[in-house]
Amino acid sequence: MTYSAEQLQQIENFASIYLKISDMAVILGIPAEVLREDIADHSSEVSQHYRRGKAASKVKLLHQEMMLAQVGSPLAIENTHRNLLDMEDDE
Repeated sequence: MTYSAEQLQQIENFASIYLKISDMAVILGIPAEVLREDIADHSSEVSQHYRRGKAASKVKLLHQEMMLAQVGSPLAIENTHRNLLDMEDDE
C-alpha cells in the first residue's frame, strides 16, 4: 500500500506512544492486516517510520532509567544492567 507523508508521520507519532497497530489501522482507515504486513516489511517506508517512532520513545525511557540508576534506584540499576547486557548481545 502507498502511504501519504501525513499518514507516515501519524504512524511514527502513534508508534512513539506505543499505540497498537490495530488501533492505528482504525484511526487511519486501513485494514489492520495490511498495516501489519507493511510494517513487517523492514524495507518499507511505513516500517521505517513505525520503528523510528518506537525507538525515539525507547531512547527517552532508557535515558530516564539511566538517570534514576545514577541516583541509586535499585530497580533502575537492575534494569540498566539488563539493558547493557542486551546491548552487548546485539553487538
